[in-house]
Amino acid sequence: MKVLIVVDMQKDFIDGSLGTREAQTIVPNVAAKIAAYPPEAVFATRDTHAPDYLTSCEGRHLPVVHCVAGTPGHGLHPQIAEALAAVAPDHILDKPTFGSMELAQQLRALAGSEPLEIELVGLCTGICVLSNAILLKAAFPEAEISVDAACCACVTPQSHDTALAAMKLCQIAIENEGREPWRG
Repeated sequence: MKVLIVVDMQKDFIDGSLGTREAQTIVPNVAAKIAAYPPEAVFATRDTHAPDYLTSCEGRHLPVVHCVAGTPGHGLHPQIAEALAAVAPDHILDKPTFGSMELAQQLRALAGSEPLEIELVGLCTGICVLSNAILLKAAFPEAEISVDAACCACVTPQSHDTALAAMKLCQIAIENEGREPWRG
């Protein structure tokens, strides 16, 4: 069983409070990647914070309000929302932390004892993509896990590259490294 995990392709990470040019350039690649999978094999996460975000541990370390539930910045980028339109609502998960334990639980229930292949794409390579890839590698040590670098971006190109290197050390395959649209 092969599944796609679309990590935090939200307005605030693309063209909102934490948006970057690099994040904007991957949107078409991510939409195309979603279209390549059957809807039942796609899961998406949304970074989700409360209005008191700045008082949280994360907010004290990253004091930029973002992805507050109910705000426009919390929403998926319109092109990504359109690509995910056929995905079941229970496959779109709000997560208050970098990694999603609920995602691992849903994948376990879906796959049962069937071998699992997991591909991750999205934002930010060095925080939430990395966290979910490592969490899923721990939950499914025999699964083939990969990240498509051409469908990822981070705060800086350097932090993206650092995250890819860390994932490689943890036996996560990196596809399309060096082909990121923002490198051109």
